[in-house]
Amino acid sequence: MSTPLVQVRDLVKYYPGERTWLGLGRPRAPVRAVDGVSFSIPAGKTLGLVGESGSGKTTVARTLLRLTEPTSGAFALDGVEVFALPPGPLRRLRRRMQIVFQDPYGSLNPRMTVRQTLREPLAIHALAPRAERDARVTTLLAEVGLDPEFADRYPHELSGGQRQRVGIARALSVEPAFLVCDEPVSALDVSVQAQVLNLLADLQQRRGLTYLFIAHDLAVVKHIADAVAVMYLGRIVEQAPAAAVYEAPRHPYSRSLLSAVPVPDPTAPPQRIVLSGDVPSPANPPSGCAFHPRCPHPSKNERCRTEAPVLREIAPGHVAACHFAEQPMP
Repeated sequence: MSTPLVQVRDLVKYYPGERTWLGLGRPRAPVRAVDGVSFSIPAGKTLGLVGESGSGKTTVARTLLRLTEPTSGAFALDGVEVFALPPGPLRRLRRRMQIVFQDPYGSLNPRMTVRQTLREPLAIHALAPRAERDARVTTLLAEVGLDPEFADRYPHELSGGQRQRVGIARALSVEPAFLVCDEPVSALDVSVQAQVLNLLADLQQRRGLTYLFIAHDLAVVKHIADAVAVMYLGRIVEQAPAAAVYEAPRHPYSRSLLSAVPVPDPTAPPQRIVLSGDVPSPANPPSGCAFHPRCPHPSKNERCRTEAPVLREIAPGHVAACHFAEQPMP
């Protein structure tokens, strides 16, 4: 079994609540954006982190990379405790962990050409002499499927897919081991999504990269993830090998997400599970199971409203936080 390159333990990120009475009163309850998340990713593998908007996925990504500081918890990258590092060692470690952002236009400097964008990290980390940087830029562009002529273009001269390829090339320029892909294809057309997913899979094979792949679309994650973790309201409610989640999901929330995946068969009967109500506020989560106000499970009862379920093993390597995970949905 592969050794975990990434180990996250009890990650917590709270944001302070706003004050009442025009900022002069008592502060409201903190926003529990991430509330005790743990997972590990073996070297060279992909963990898909899925959930609705507001579930805390992007906060997990930004906190791991220390783009925002954690409230508590631990994150080890190849045995190095990232949250304990002072600024100097952290800057050197940043070479090993990079991110591909969701918006391929907003993540690129509109005043810099592609060449300048790709040369900058090489200069910051002193990865190539000045005379060799243009050659490295050409190599990076070729690796992500772009011609050398793109080097002198600005972001507004590129399509969405081309911009995202530049974002991937920038992340690869410092030769990372761990890549966080924060919904990297959600802003792209479906045909371009497939191209970028295939590119990421090829790069993983060639470079031995480890991915945390964040998405709200389970159909996207299916093609790239080795394991899947489902988040709801700041917590992981189910985690298992990808095949197990797709074939036999054990949490009602996972089942509802899967039911929303389109089936390319017009004769297939609809299996859509429509959840009632809205996602609760992370500043004021429900008592007991956070999912119980929207849960369609027929066995839902007082226990769900008063007792918070813990992540427990339902099958080998398959954990879920549901009191009735062993019971099938009708």
